[in-house]
Amino acid sequence: MKIGWDDWDRPVFLAPMAGVTDKAFRETVCALGGRYVWTEMISAKALTYRNPHTLQMLDLRGETPPPIVQLFGAEAESMAQAAVLAVERGAGMIDINMGCPTLKIVANQEGAALLRDLPRAEKIAAAVVQATSAPVSVKIRLGWSQREIVAVELARRLEDCGVSLLSVHARTREQQYGGRAAWEWIGRVKEAVKIPVVGNGDVTTPEEAWEMMEQTGCDSVMIGRGALGNPWLIAQAQQFVLSRQRLPGPTPEERIEVALAHFERLLQYKGERIGLNEMRKHAAWYVKGMRYAAVFRDRIMQAPEPEELRKILKEILVSQSAVEEYMKE
Repeated sequence: MKIGWDDWDRPVFLAPMAGVTDKAFRETVCALGGRYVWTEMISAKALTYRNPHTLQMLDLRGETPPPIVQLFGAEAESMAQAAVLAVERGAGMIDINMGCPTLKIVANQEGAALLRDLPRAEKIAAAVVQATSAPVSVKIRLGWSQREIVAVELARRLEDCGVSLLSVHARTREQQYGGRAAWEWIGRVKEAVKIPVVGNGDVTTPEEAWEMMEQTGCDSVMIGRGALGNPWLIAQAQQFVLSRQRLPGPTPEERIEVALAHFERLLQYKGERIGLNEMRKHAAWYVKGMRYAAVFRDRIMQAPEPEELRKILKEILVSQSAVEEYMKE
């Protein structure tokens, strides 16, 4: 099945990020005007075993369509089975992770390890495409290292397998998340295939989203780390791509209000202990750049219970308002 790209309005995607793009964060992004969001990567093997935690990660109920589920694995059979299960649970598109650089993942021949085993990568993609009628996308990196760039060859192979969309993180596995993304390779992949190509890497502003599209010819962009603490960025970049108009950024009040709403979602879906643990990092991202953020950061990371974290966030907002009033005098 191919993607009707004209129906997607040149989308700006929220990239899949392990430990970040869970249901609470996806809903937060969509509540602010974002639409195209990826799940965090989900283990195909754990999904086929019906692992309770993994099934919870696949909770797509009530989410803005089309829900996009990212799977990772090293075996074609389990990837195909997991794709079928994900579609049964509401996935509108299946994405295959061929780019995660973490040691734990690559040691199991998953994620970026597939950049060194193109036949296996091809076999996995073909199995997933054949297993389900949902469109299938693949997220890749440029290659294992600067000496092993395989993005163009892999892109062609994946297109031949029936993959409907490619997203290209313009770094190698060896780079991890350091250095500059080599956008020119996104352009080379785009020239090599006919299916839509999404660029990824070093997009942190709406203007950079447009610049990537202009420089590479890619069909759209995917934003990852730039959205940490800034879930407004997806909708802002979408608006800029479509109209070249920049939406206003959030006020301190809006930052705290959205952070608190995000926190309530985490508590609802994950309970007090896990919700609090995960919100600490998000709260630190939300207040980054605000006055006195560094003063409050230690308190945020050590908040012993949800009510204490709520109290700290509200104190930060009061401190911003106090400074603003003082500056007016």
